[in-house]
Amino acid sequence: MKTNLTQIHEVINQHGTNREALVEILRDLSQRSGYLTKEAMEVVATQLQLPPSEVFSVASFYTKINVEQLGKHVIKFCEDAPCHIAGGREIWEALEHKLGIQFGETTTDGFWTLWPTSCLGLCAVGPVMLVDDEPYGNLTPEKVTDILNHYRAGDAA
Repeated sequence: MKTNLTQIHEVINQHGTNREALVEILRDLSQRSGYLTKEAMEVVATQLQLPPSEVFSVASFYTKINVEQLGKHVIKFCEDAPCHIAGGREIWEALEHKLGIQFGETTTDGFWTLWPTSCLGLCAVGPVMLVDDEPYGNLTPEKVTDILNHYRAGDAA
């Protein structure tokens, strides 16, 4: 879904046009439409009287702000030491193999996006991943297959 000009102006009016509001404006716009287009960031830059490069830099820095279209389901996999030690490398490879993409990519059908992330705060049940906002721990390659199949079946129903 793309952000339209009316939505951009509504969000800017809600937060104001000062530089301090930039992160909240970008976050709100990203949440409303799923990601920020180059055009949306240019409108924000114009309205806040900021260089477009600064707006893009801020938008691309924060993980809660998307600057590219993501898949219907986003998998965030913890790549920190506790999950790595608990078998994370095997899960990392299983996810890439089963989805046919590398981390940081989206499947060609637009169904999955695969992102590495820092600690999710669930170290006791590592390796851990989030699918959208749903946590899954104590992962094995078999559990990964079951989880992916669950989402595919749920969307087919």
